[in-house]
Amino acid sequence: MTPRRAPTIYEVAAHAGVSIKTVSRVLNGEPNVRPKVQERVKRAVSELGYRPKASARGLAGGRSFTLVTFLDEALTLDHWKIDRSNPYVERLQFGGMMACREAGYHLLFELLNAEAENAEAILSSTLSALNPDGVILTPPISDNQKILEILVRMGTPFARLSATETDVACLSITMDERAGAYEATMHLIGLGHKRIGFIAGTPGLASSRARQDGYTDAMRASDLPVDTATMLQSDYTYEGGKASGRSLLSLAKPPTAIFAANDEMALGVIHVASELGVDVPRDLSVVGFDDFPASRYSQPTLTTVRQPVGDMAAQAAQRLIAHAAAKTTQELNAALAISHAFVVRNSTSQPKEG
Repeated sequence: MTPRRAPTIYEVAAHAGVSIKTVSRVLNGEPNVRPKVQERVKRAVSELGYRPKASARGLAGGRSFTLVTFLDEALTLDHWKIDRSNPYVERLQFGGMMACREAGYHLLFELLNAEAENAEAILSSTLSALNPDGVILTPPISDNQKILEILVRMGTPFARLSATETDVACLSITMDERAGAYEATMHLIGLGHKRIGFIAGTPGLASSRARQDGYTDAMRASDLPVDTATMLQSDYTYEGGKASGRSLLSLAKPPTAIFAANDEMALGVIHVASELGVDVPRDLSVVGFDDFPASRYSQPTLTTVRQPVGDMAAQAAQRLIAHAAAKTTQELNAALAISHAFVVRNSTSQPKEG
């Protein structure tokens, strides 16, 4: 069978009823193209299956039409070895790739050990080889001052996800994780729970500290004791949730509710509760954090804090792409806050003792 010939930019222009120059402006994300015209061009690109050549566009406009997302090497590989999946990365990929696809961009993912002695050499080599128009940093790399300074020195535009404040002028996109954890804990307190266990995430991550602080804030605001015996350190994995859940439920006076700092650990708690004959939510209420897809299909379905990871990645990609098109710093000197939502499902109820 003869391979189908790839459509050309001339055919896209004819299909959309516009000039070749207009098609080029839309593909390059340039301003001052009417929304209806943009929609016609994008529809023509989609219907014809047109794929611009990144190399040609890069030569013409000084852009590579590529963004790179850096993931922490140790965390990513450890998570994969334990669970063979990573819902956080999956949502990053989907949100970022959808935003890139709309603009004719490619999104690549790379692992980086930011603590390695040769981190600067590896980062420089990677960026030289890929020549991205921008970089998206994920935790904990997004809080690594050394990496931020290297990127500034190299003149590489970047966006930081879920990071703490920094003096470096850059784009930061966050969600108030402390407030989300506070709301989750107050939900349990509002149901009447007083003995509430907490399972913390991976040590050293800003998210772990923020979620633990939200939990302790709510407990203290409600004049409830913060008991170190019911606060366990874990690692954001399903297996970690199972181990911590077993420890909490084995206490002489176990908690009536457990707030796990992410959904995977919360689902691990539900699993071990079932093994021990503890009914969720009749005997034990469980709350998670993230609202990953599995939370909607677990038995029971999981009450959780929805963290819009995909939206955060999409915002980062859109801002970096706009910056590359306009060649200004306006899109990058900002701190954006993405709202969370608290989702009540079937894993929480009033404690048996009222």
